[in-house]
Amino acid sequence: MKQLVLDIRPDAPPTLDNFVVGGNEELAAALRTIANPSAPPLGHLYLWGPAGSGRSHLLRGALAAATGRPTACIAAHEVGDELPQTPGLLLAIDDVDRLEDDAQIALFNAFNRSRGLGQTLLLAGSEAPRRLALREDLRTRIGQCLIYEVRPLDDASRAAILATLAARRGLRLADDVIDFLMRHGRRDLPSLLAVLDALDTASLERKRAVTLPLLREMMQAGLDI
Repeated sequence: MKQLVLDIRPDAPPTLDNFVVGGNEELAAALRTIANPSAPPLGHLYLWGPAGSGRSHLLRGALAAATGRPTACIAAHEVGDELPQTPGLLLAIDDVDRLEDDAQIALFNAFNRSRGLGQTLLLAGSEAPRRLALREDLRTRIGQCLIYEVRPLDDASRAAILATLAARRGLRLADDVIDFLMRHGRRDLPSLLAVLDALDTASLERKRAVTLPLLREMMQAGLDI
């Protein structure tokens, strides 16, 4: 089998409905409440977890669920010395641990004026607030938010994600294929999604269903899973 190029294609846009909750039921419920303009206000929220844990998905899913209010999602590297002052804005900022000095001041100022503007901040980072390498006044403000750790998925949840994403592409992953990946492959979500892309490509190129023999062939051909 020739070397496969992993053509990573976007799947469905991130929503709270297509996030596999696993042990994050309380976090998902809090985000739904924040997104609902008629619900009692919960205040600002900070969620944290390692890369691939679903932080960005949750931020964008919460904004997608928000109706009747303006929203914005800004990555850390896009934050300058000023953040939007739109009244009522639901503002999500990803990777706050990567904010430059001017951007940290901008976020601190956003906290200060959020009450007067009716804004809600949704923040995400890789560490708990006490371990964030940020200026102390900003770290303290983040520590006063509702704080949730994004809990890692178990194998059953990962298997559910694979089966769901495969079904969207018209693929069927047999149980033995999923079991094999859970036992012998890297089980972080980005790696599993890369394998799914490779299986999809191999199935199209060889005009074969995705089966355990095909997966084993790919492993023997040197695909790193």
